[in-house]
Amino acid sequence: MYVFGKISVKPKLPERIAGLSTLAENLWWSWNTYSLRLYDYISSDLFTKSNKNPIKFLSSINQKRLLEVAQDEEFLKDYDLVMDHFNGYLNNKDTYFSRTYSKYKDCKIAYFSAEYGIDETLPIYAGGLGILSGDHCKSASDLGIPFYPVGLLYKDGYFNQLINKDGGETFEYSRVNLDELPILPVTNEDGSDLIVSVALPGRVVYLKVWKINVGRIALYLMDSDIDTNSERDRGLTLKLYGGDQEMRISQEIILGIGGMRVLEALGINPTIFHMNEGHSSFVVFEVIKKLMQQYDIPFKVAKEMASSRTIFTTHTPVPAGNDIFPLDLMDRYFAQYSQELGISRTDFLIMGSRDNNIPVNGFDMAVLALKVAGKKNGVSKLHGEVSKRLFSNIWPNTSLGEVPIDYVTNGVHTCTWLAPNLKELYNAYMRPFWQERVHEKDTWNDIDNIPDEELWSVHQSQKTKLINAARENIRAQRIRNGESIEEINEVDNLLDPKALTIGFARRFATYKRACLIFKDIERITQIVNNPNRPVQIIFAGKPHPADVQGQDLVKEIYKYSRMPQFKNKIVILENYNMHIARYLVSGVDVWLNNPRRPLEASGTSGEKAGLNGVINFSILDGWWYEGFEKDKNGWAIGDDTEYTNYELQDNADSKSIYSCLENEIIPLYYSKDTKGISKEWIKMMKNSIKSVGSGYNTDRMLCDYLEKLYVPQLKLVDGKYSDKSSIEEFTAWKNTMYEQWHNVAISSPTISDELAINAGEKITLSCKVSLGQIDPNSVMCEVFYGKFQNDEKLVGTTCVKMNLSNDFKDGTYEYSTQIDLDNGGNYGYTFRVLPCHEMLINSQDMSLVKWIEN
Repeated sequence: MYVFGKISVKPKLPERIAGLSTLAENLWWSWNTYSLRLYDYISSDLFTKSNKNPIKFLSSINQKRLLEVAQDEEFLKDYDLVMDHFNGYLNNKDTYFSRTYSKYKDCKIAYFSAEYGIDETLPIYAGGLGILSGDHCKSASDLGIPFYPVGLLYKDGYFNQLINKDGGETFEYSRVNLDELPILPVTNEDGSDLIVSVALPGRVVYLKVWKINVGRIALYLMDSDIDTNSERDRGLTLKLYGGDQEMRISQEIILGIGGMRVLEALGINPTIFHMNEGHSSFVVFEVIKKLMQQYDIPFKVAKEMASSRTIFTTHTPVPAGNDIFPLDLMDRYFAQYSQELGISRTDFLIMGSRDNNIPVNGFDMAVLALKVAGKKNGVSKLHGEVSKRLFSNIWPNTSLGEVPIDYVTNGVHTCTWLAPNLKELYNAYMRPFWQERVHEKDTWNDIDNIPDEELWSVHQSQKTKLINAARENIRAQRIRNGESIEEINEVDNLLDPKALTIGFARRFATYKRACLIFKDIERITQIVNNPNRPVQIIFAGKPHPADVQGQDLVKEIYKYSRMPQFKNKIVILENYNMHIARYLVSGVDVWLNNPRRPLEASGTSGEKAGLNGVINFSILDGWWYEGFEKDKNGWAIGDDTEYTNYELQDNADSKSIYSCLENEIIPLYYSKDTKGISKEWIKMMKNSIKSVGSGYNTDRMLCDYLEKLYVPQLKLVDGKYSDKSSIEEFTAWKNTMYEQWHNVAISSPTISDELAINAGEKITLSCKVSLGQIDPNSVMCEVFYGKFQNDEKLVGTTCVKMNLSNDFKDGTYEYSTQIDLDNGGNYGYTFRVLPCHEMLINSQDMSLVKWIEN
């Protein structure tokens, strides 16, 4: 039949309950899930069929039913309560940010990320990076931070993973229906769509702007799939992490440069630009370009000014995790742009080169961000140390510990990832409004008020929900794969609610070592098949379609799951996403994480699990390196040894897994009283909730970002970094230091007393420093001292600033200081000089340092 046209019919909400539409269009409901009971009350069956998506639900509900509930007193009482909470939240001006940082109430923090995992209804995320971005947005809203996130609208989203009969995978994309999503077009004053553009080789690409309300903030997304563009360019924003390098560089130009133009078109003038991973690093060029125009300054001066306005967060612990574009590709896409910046091709390409003198090995997006951003951070304490090593060659003369990369440990958004049943339990026993104070440690001590029996009962109900969801997942898989009726019916016996249940859910990158627990197949067979103390393991994970090794891991685990000895005890779920993750992190008993140390940047899934009372069993990597409390809140696999031999590492870690399961975890779980409860297990559950809940939430994370990164940068922008003459003088000073530094030398160290002294006595150290034409006020002289280890290496070194004590009037100066040596032993000391200026954001930014020579 020929269809001439279509008519879109939407039910009209009665005025009395018109707020249901406003509520549906704000993802506030995604972490205030009690509000969804309004839609469930109207029609539970339809709401379930709508995948609990309020927008989709409202587009399908019967008009008559809406009129009925608009006169239903029970419904209206609940409706008024929810709407009061919703509107009170939106209109509340007394927020953490307004109370703590009122001086910066007019600032604007722009945030750029390639993906956002806010809710499963919006498939514009792939994994941990996107989930972190979504949680970042929600906590920014909760804390009242003036936050402006920008990204891309992927209408095909990320792929759906289907596992076939032999464990192989099929990857499917499905186009989202924007009419069924909480997403709104951004319009101009005349009602027309807001469109921005970016230049790509030989053409201009136009981008429609969309908005998603996330509590108090708006997430802006760019969409190239509009009629104005060619068919090729319409596809640029369709898929997340799809296509070749041409596609990737185009997407990243759109994200960074296009994202900046979206904010400009909206009249938003950000004070700070935060790049979440290197995908958006091209924004630094647009920031520099705008400053050049605004202040009428050259590139070098504008780059210095841009440093005070930019922040970069790196999430990868390996070089291969960064986007690196070939130089000829950069030439094609940026030849004109570099001319607009007034710099040479070489100088432009060096911005993305690890070599500071010549462009080599491609254009590294992380390096670009690191060279410009005034503040940069890893996402856990250990990852900060790993990042210093990984990027140390950008600051070649800097000691490893002083590489200017800080860290802020990732967290999770508490109310998003806490299961609704547990949230209700916590509400009953924790202090009023505890959800607004999750970043305060004392809040979580209230967990001890929860009776053990109630916590265990809710946990068991979550486990039952997980097992039912797992069975549905496997049943659909087997039906689709044409398996026998017997094999399909077996699903009813899959997994045991009373058995110790271990969860492993990850992006199946090889360093995650998904198959490590099968290293000794006989031993793990014995562990899971003990009839008195059964153990079962649920796996889930999505490797990228181009990751063949990751797909092999899925196939291998699938093979194990179908072995007779593992029947009904080992399962692998398909299409791991936020929906499945919610069941897993709240329904298993133990969360297994065994990455190859130190390759886990943070690993927030264990934080989600710990928040729900699931106990972590993990390698001491990422956040667990900080979060683990021995004998209190979980178990460590192995120790902090870093191996160079992978086979040796795998053997050691797998043996640690088996030993801990056999001797600690399983006995503790099954040491149950007559009520079927292990008091010691529940004690560890509560310790897990308290330690993870207080220390590893995104409210705490955002407080750290404010204190360590955002506010220090805001202070710079508020001061001399917005003064043209100051920044020009600073740039000239830096040029002088670079030109004259070769003249700096340290000589003639002297000591005031005998080399042998008594512990507790002071000793005076001094040295002569030749500075040539450099002003002594432009340098800082320091002494490092510490105990000798094996008569070679200094350990436990202390750095002390030295004072200018003599001017020899020939460009040579003497610096001196006194130090205390309280403990006996053999000590060594050395001297260094480095630039010093009040406008240096980090003391090592210039990578200029001179040590005393032999």
